[in-house]
Amino acid sequence: MTIRWKKRSILPGFGLSLGLTLFYLCLIVLIPLSATVLKASALTWHQFWHVVTSPRAMASYRLSFGGALIGATINLFFGILVAWVLVRYRFPGKRLFDSLVDLPFALPTAVAGISLTAIYAPNGWLGKPLASLGIHVAYTRLGVVIALTFIGLPFVVRTVQPVLEDLDKELEEAAASLGAGRLQTFTRVLLPTILPAAITGFTMAFARAVGEYGSVIFIAGNMPMRTEITPLLIVTKLQEYDYAGATAIAVAMLAVSTALILPINMLQRWAGSRIGKEFARDPESAMGLPPIYKQVEAR
Repeated sequence: MTIRWKKRSILPGFGLSLGLTLFYLCLIVLIPLSATVLKASALTWHQFWHVVTSPRAMASYRLSFGGALIGATINLFFGILVAWVLVRYRFPGKRLFDSLVDLPFALPTAVAGISLTAIYAPNGWLGKPLASLGIHVAYTRLGVVIALTFIGLPFVVRTVQPVLEDLDKELEEAAASLGAGRLQTFTRVLLPTILPAAITGFTMAFARAVGEYGSVIFIAGNMPMRTEITPLLIVTKLQEYDYAGATAIAVAMLAVSTALILPINMLQRWAGSRIGKEFARDPESAMGLPPIYKQVEAR
């Protein structure tokens, strides 16, 4: 008689926790998305293609995805800079500036849109001097990009900041003392370490900006074929009781977002695994230390 022992997990409650996780994901994510796809399936393929590729829809895609990409890219560079200043320097009012980073999280999107419109309007504090230079922000595509940049900044800062706080300053000092310049220290020591977190922040900022509605509709002007974003087009079709058309555009937007976010997540995983392999194989080279390091070590 053979007795088979069931291998037990070190952490108890795996079955229950997995079941609750799957139930929660299905209830919150999968079921609503499935309902959207089922509603869009009421259209024939020809009707679906006609709706999602109409000139008005294509113009809204270009503005939503293009503006989100530009805004996330701007936040990628300036978010790293803001995180670096908050972590590495001490200055009066640092805690205040640190708390202001989270303001787009706490501020209602409609309030953010009204504030940006008031500031960048032709008679606003910033809009008036910019208009005198021939730069119009409110009710233009530039205003859409500014709004999407505003709501996406905290994602990059808050993902990069903990990594910089945990980064040992001795690595930078060692690289500098052994002959590495500032640019080499940044590109070989700092950048590889914060790159996975920066890509994560970029992805979240991009995803948030693609679906943003409240902070954009006030400053955009909502002119079809010019400053109309895709979420507004969906709401417009819902107000026209064109539920199938609204869900068709939503499905198309979901498909494009998934197609863009998946490669970014793969790039993030590749960057993290590559950095880990470099440190495991040759820590000195991974830290960006020049060849003189090995000579000093040999002595």
